[in-house]
Amino acid sequence: MDNSFIRFDDVSKSFGALKVVEELNLDIGKGEFVSLLGPSGSGKTTILMMLAGFENPTSGAIWSDRKRIDKLPPHKRNMGVVFQNYALFPHMTVSENIAFPLKMRGTSRADTSERVKRALDMVQLGALAERRPSQLSGGQQQRVALARALIFEPEVVLMDEPLGALDKQLREQMQLDIRDLHKRLGLTVVFVTHDQTEALTMSDRIAVFNHGKIEQIGSPSEIYDHPSTRFVAEFIGETNLVAGSVHSIDGHEAVIRLENNEVIKVVAKDRLRSGSKVVFSIRPERIGLGAGPGNTLETRISDVVYYGDHLRLLLSGGGQSFVVKTDRNRLPPSVGDSLTVSFLPSDCWAVDA
Repeated sequence: MDNSFIRFDDVSKSFGALKVVEELNLDIGKGEFVSLLGPSGSGKTTILMMLAGFENPTSGAIWSDRKRIDKLPPHKRNMGVVFQNYALFPHMTVSENIAFPLKMRGTSRADTSERVKRALDMVQLGALAERRPSQLSGGQQQRVALARALIFEPEVVLMDEPLGALDKQLREQMQLDIRDLHKRLGLTVVFVTHDQTEALTMSDRIAVFNHGKIEQIGSPSEIYDHPSTRFVAEFIGETNLVAGSVHSIDGHEAVIRLENNEVIKVVAKDRLRSGSKVVFSIRPERIGLGAGPGNTLETRISDVVYYGDHLRLLLSGGGQSFVVKTDRNRLPPSVGDSLTVSFLPSDCWAVDA
């Protein structure tokens, strides 16, 4: 079984004729924070529900700590679950909500009281123990749901877009809080989200899903800097996708001929072939203004937008359009100006068109 703590072995899930998850093989290590990232309908929530026991696989097997669990009921899997809508009981106080999993397990009153107190302190809600959910803010309700998922000390915590209902500032704070809890408690976390920034901020690894299959899995930096498919390049963050054809390949570097016959050098994937149509991905922040080492293009400024912490330039050149992010303290260029830009081959990643 190797050293994986959670394992999906050829797991598929269909609803009638609709195949939602297709032959999923995924290993998650103990103490790892893995995000399942993808657009709506990509299968990520169904995967979480199968792991929690609320859905059954159509085929395949799911393992946890070397035990097969896909036939076990949810309460025997030792997994805490946090849902997007929190699923708090409105007639119960904060303390009663948090204590509920222990009550269902027959924990003594004295032990329950002590563990609820520790859980409240962990999420910094000790002063609100007797309030009802309706008296709490969205962020406070989210903390209650998190404490309830952790109260019985589960081996695994599953989170299904738990921050989706929060405003931007609170969501970013909760990302850091959950990340801190993960590290402090050594939790194994499987986190479902469609928010790329959230996944990049919180995860040890990210599995990018598309139509029920993993397009790419890797660390945040691998996923962001080295997308293996066009879908991943477009879905993760912002990127420029530039079309061309492979002129030549030398080891891991390819020469790409653009539509206006200019050539640039990029990192090549193994499957690229001379003459094939490709697109290469270059992130807006990796393009420098002015001549530099590596690739150089002559462009013209189509638009300049002030974003507060940076300037955003829309450029045209090489028969393509580019977006560039640059320091706001630079002298703002003017629309219509000519501008030389440069970028390193190692910052460009070519994939099949």
